[in-house]
Amino acid sequence: MLNQGHMMPLEYKGESVGSRRVDFFVENKVMVEIKAIEKLEGVHKAQAINYCEAYNISDGLLINFEGERIHYHRVFNKKLKNKQS
Repeated sequence: MLNQGHMMPLEYKGESVGSRRVDFFVENKVMVEIKAIEKLEGVHKAQAINYCEAYNISDGLLINFEGERIHYHRVFNKKLKNKQS
């Protein structure tokens, strides 16, 4: 099942400072972040990895639909992958 947009509250020292939203979750196990930009940069991959860590899930996909081809990257939460090894 594909779940669209899930808001996660952000706190700093016990105070609410906002929220973040991932584009999609698949079976509540895989995070999917969608972009439509000319070129994916390191900051976009870092954002996707950050979502995996914040939502405490191990795997994610970063997909870019701009240009002539679809580009994608698999991202993962290093903290969880190290525990599985």
